[in-house]
Amino acid sequence: MRTYEITFILKPDLPEEEVDRFISQMEGIVSSTGGTIRKIDKIGQRRLAYLIGRYKDGLYVMFSMDCEVPTVREFERRLRVTDSVIKFLTVRVDEELKRVEKLHAIRAKKLAKKKPKPGSEPAAAATA
Repeated sequence: MRTYEITFILKPDLPEEEVDRFISQMEGIVSSTGGTIRKIDKIGQRRLAYLIGRYKDGLYVMFSMDCEVPTVREFERRLRVTDSVIKFLTVRVDEELKRVEKLHAIRAKKLAKKKPKPGSEPAAAATA
């Protein structure tokens, strides 16, 4: 399975109950197709960089999930046909996570080489 982050912007005038219902509906799509949700982050209302339609503000929601490509396609299809969604963006992050883990391992190895082992200090420093 691959890791994806899908961020979407909802209309700012939606009632809170409708936002929660939409999020749980999208959560159901992921779980019914065999994916797992890592995190759902309701970021809240933010000002948009430019007008989208007639909206200056939007409600941001981010899903982080592990799933297959058909799940992402169905998720995006539902976002496209829902009138309350202004914009959305899907990003595959598993390759980036692998790269970051590799960099951390390299840095840890370099730090381990630089640190002197305990007990191997020079005799002059030990007597001082």
